[in-house]
Amino acid sequence: MDIRIGILNSPREIAFSSNQGAAEIEKIVADALESERRFVSFADEKGNTYIVHTSSLAYVEVGAEEQRRVGFVA
Repeated sequence: MDIRIGILNSPREIAFSSNQGAAEIEKIVADALESERRFVSFADEKGNTYIVHTSSLAYVEVGAEEQRRVGFVA
């Protein structure tokens, strides 16, 4: 699952791949915003953790789960 996180007042975004599903990512973000937590954290496929201040979140984009094709497409 590809995830992109936009940060307020920053021209760059955080982009990584995660084993978490779209529903799980949505729940993490929604719970953090509703409970007014100061930080939200995400984990990528390599075991890295990304901690972002909730007041800095501009957007969280969760890509569609795509099956990788093997071989040539005619």
